[in-house]
Amino acid sequence: MLKKVFSGLAAVVLTLVPVVAFAADEAAASGGAFEKALLGIGAALAIGIAAAGGALGQGRAAAATLEGIARNPGAADKLFTPMLLGLALIESLVIYALLIALRLAGFF
Repeated sequence: MLKKVFSGLAAVVLTLVPVVAFAADEAAASGGAFEKALLGIGAALAIGIAAAGGALGQGRAAAATLEGIARNPGAADKLFTPMLLGLALIESLVIYALLIALRLAGFF
């Protein structure tokens, strides 16, 4: 059931993202108020999707690491550093998406 919900949500997102991207491209060309509003919505969608994906990725990485530590407590030292590196890389992608969203919204 959960897979059906996520696949339906992914289909909607994959349909809406190109539409918002094309609207953002037109907004940059014309400079109208309505187009700027669409650009803001696109930026909000972009950071929302990136944050949700990052949160899911971090949750799965932490869960897998904790499961590995629970199965073999002696491997905690060997699992901790790669987990932290993976979490940092996932978070850096979310921060990169935030910068892109802010750029789309026209903050810099």
